Amino acid sequence: MSISTQSKSSSSSQRNTLTSGQRPKWLVPVVMVGAIVVGAAVSALITFSVASWAIFAAVLFLIAAPIAVTSIEGSRKGSDAALTYVVYAAFILAVVPLVSVIWTVLARGVPTLSIDFLTGTMGGITGLIDQRAVAEGGAVPGGVLQAIIGTLVITFWATLFSVPIGLLTAIYLVEYSNDGWLGKVVTFLVDVMTGVPSIVAGLFASALFGLILGPNTRMGIIGAIALTVLMIPTVVKATEEMLKIVPNELREASYALGVRKWRTILKVVIPTSISGIASGVTLAIARVIGETAPLLVTVGFLNTVNWNVFNDWMSTLPTFIYQQLMRPVAPTAPDPSTDRAWGAALILIVFVMLLNLIARLIAQAFAPKTAGR
Repeated sequence: MSISTQSKSSSSSQRNTLTSGQRPKWLVPVVMVGAIVVGAAVSALITFSVASWAIFAAVLFLIAAPIAVTSIEGSRKGSDAALTYVVYAAFILAVVPLVSVIWTVLARGVPTLSIDFLTGTMGGITGLIDQRAVAEGGAVPGGVLQAIIGTLVITFWATLFSVPIGLLTAIYLVEYSNDGWLGKVVTFLVDVMTGVPSIVAGLFASALFGLILGPNTRMGIIGAIALTVLMIPTVVKATEEMLKIVPNELREASYALGVRKWRTILKVVIPTSISGIASGVTLAIARVIGETAPLLVTVGFLNTVNWNVFNDWMSTLPTFIYQQLMRPVAPTAPDPSTDRAWGAALILIVFVMLLNLIARLIAQAFAPKTAGR
């Protein structure tokens, strides 16, 4: 009996020794609940809102939780806990605006989407039609087809121009420049172009074609040139980084077999890095597809479909959104224009998400195959 009692007491003392100085599992949840309650009380002292409540609760938790951990486990664990909670808070702070934007666009844009909206245009839509739609409560008149087609066509031409230029520039910088003065100048200019505001690219394209075709000329091809200026630095940087990570052993092995340099680049270097190059190009397209400022000064706005980038104005999704919000068809009844803008915004976000998804699929499809795959 005494032996059993002694063994129980020894095991209990050993367990206490192992767990001493460690915070209980319920400590952090209790501190979190307390921070939420106190944050609500502090927020109620002023004008209560969910935002102020969340801010007060987060600040109180970030202060109280590390103090509680420090009091039990020491300053080292307390500092680790403080940095951990700050990282979690930063992650939440970064995700909340994204979720909020997506939720708002879905909530405002989904009711507008319909077959008529996706296949119709703004041709013939007047203020009287919008006023009648508001009075009768019917579906939103008009459509966004001309903007979808304009976005796809202009982006296609911009990609057609920018990808060969960017790819060849990156090949020169990695394979031929040998850190010469021309390579350094090109690298500097590419870095400068990366930070050029998009409106400057639009003004450049507009001024260039203004000298050739006359002032105030607006066409889809001018917008494509403006987007090309914005895409080239992204394509160059993405391709350059992918070419740099190709092992030199592959190049040397090809040279040892007597293969010329241009053929080595074409048959060895580019296929090895094609995954990153393709995903970089896709991300560059996603970057420019939502540009508004350069297209406002180069393309203009059109209510009907125009497939020809070399003739007349065109409409794109960004300019369509801007036009509907800033210049409603019926100023006295702006709700239909606002709904059309939200619907176009949702379509634009879907395009960007699809392009990012395509970039990931391309990266996986063209990734070098290993022995285990």
